[in-house]
Amino acid sequence: MLFNSYEFIFLFLPVTVLIFYQLGKFGNKKLTILWLVAASFFFYAWWNPPYFWLLLLSICFNYGIGCALNQCRADESRRRARLFLTLGIVFNLGAIGYYKYFNFFIDTTNSLLGTSIVLDQIVLPLGISFYTFQQISYLMDSFEGQAKGYRFIDYCLFVSFFPQLIAGPIVTHDEMLPQFSQREKEKFNEEDMAVGLTIFSIGLFKKVIFADGVAIYATSVFNAAHQGVSLTLFESWIGALAYALQIYFDFSGYSDMAIGGARMFGIKLPLNFNSPYKAVNIIDFWARWHMTLTRFLNRYLYNPIAMSLSRRRMQMGKSLIRRGMGSPGAFTELIAIPTMITMLLAGFWHGAGWQYIIFGLLHGFYLTVNHGWNMLQKLMGDDFRKSRWWRDRLGQFATLIAVVISLVFFRAEGVGDAFSILQGMFGVNGVSLPISFSKQLAVLQNWNITFNGLIPHLKLETLEVVSWISFLFIFVWLAPNTQQWMVKFEPVLDDKFVRLSKHDYFQWQPTRGWAAIAATIALISILNLARVSEFIYFQF
Repeated sequence: MLFNSYEFIFLFLPVTVLIFYQLGKFGNKKLTILWLVAASFFFYAWWNPPYFWLLLLSICFNYGIGCALNQCRADESRRRARLFLTLGIVFNLGAIGYYKYFNFFIDTTNSLLGTSIVLDQIVLPLGISFYTFQQISYLMDSFEGQAKGYRFIDYCLFVSFFPQLIAGPIVTHDEMLPQFSQREKEKFNEEDMAVGLTIFSIGLFKKVIFADGVAIYATSVFNAAHQGVSLTLFESWIGALAYALQIYFDFSGYSDMAIGGARMFGIKLPLNFNSPYKAVNIIDFWARWHMTLTRFLNRYLYNPIAMSLSRRRMQMGKSLIRRGMGSPGAFTELIAIPTMITMLLAGFWHGAGWQYIIFGLLHGFYLTVNHGWNMLQKLMGDDFRKSRWWRDRLGQFATLIAVVISLVFFRAEGVGDAFSILQGMFGVNGVSLPISFSKQLAVLQNWNITFNGLIPHLKLETLEVVSWISFLFIFVWLAPNTQQWMVKFEPVLDDKFVRLSKHDYFQWQPTRGWAAIAATIALISILNLARVSEFIYFQF
């Protein structure tokens, strides 16, 4: 069931909220949790009922492993705990490997070995990457003694809570389970409802009007590349920039709708999207984009790899204190290698295809260069953390261009399509500007630039495309984000990442004026629901 569908907005969500608070009047916390679990299971089963049983199997298995880990900790049996943890991780990664990557491995094997293994297409279960990572996090914390034993019904809600089940954020047990146990959560709260409805409406508008509105340009260009059309510079950049905006507002809209939907039940989710196109470098970008995935990768992948390599260096007598972190060897082993491995796996996590692997390696390279540059500046005595207007603007521009290039691989059907668009972006296929620009930019004809217009079958109106893309980027850079609008009412679980807006009038208040604005954008969005489309991250 999609957040941006009539079924969800007019039936599932209001009925779920209404019954939740009606049950809350009885003062039975277990009853309200049971209702939320049942509603979340129904929400998931609506898409593909047979895969509901996979979700339930995953929940039961991981809960059992978690109980076994807690018992091992009580018995002080570290060895048995490691066995149970290994079993749990193998099961979870095995499930992702089969459903998400098995077809990819079969196709790759056929290509490399010339075999003709035939396998029916495996349908990817919605949200499997998210709820599996969430449970791996729980098992790791249980192994370390950071997760106490919870009731099965509470654990079910932790995994299946519908606002964040399909595409995150990837939450941790200590963020969600204490909130579920607070008795006042089942009592109707006008502020929670008003804040939740407003944030949900903003997210719906971003998805339906902004993301879906610009998607037609990206789809047109990428489809042309897939059909073998030779794209020129202008057309290629239109497609790449349009997709960069599409995925930005698609993910931002989903994140807002998840936060708003959860808040209607008095639950706060962690921030997962924080204006990443305002990032001044690629490190800053990943601190703002899919923040809970970045947190997961740092905690359970990057840090263990870096610590393992650090111990290896110490055993070899290469003391970091004696050699220093600035040495090439230490930088390579403790930053470059863990970064490249982590981002390679992060890219592969997003999809089963070589284009996603290249996407991950590109960002690994970006991050390694960024870390190296920061270290070089530090050695030269320059405080790179100090904000300077010209450096921040230059950094934002360079970061955006790097991200847009990487997103070509993220969107393309395959590596060949991605390189075809990149060739156009770098002018390999020539430069053909729209005919409407011929008078204003006539001087460019001296540089062998033609004004033959866009490829006809792309059906792109030049003025409309340029105006829409320009407006959206101005909005992205200058407008406060949702959390800044709502900051006085603590919209997310941890608001330390939210930078206050410079203007108080941008901050939401429970007034008639703001209610009218929220109602207007909700109405505009609902009137445009005829072109319902899935969220991009539902594919992962």
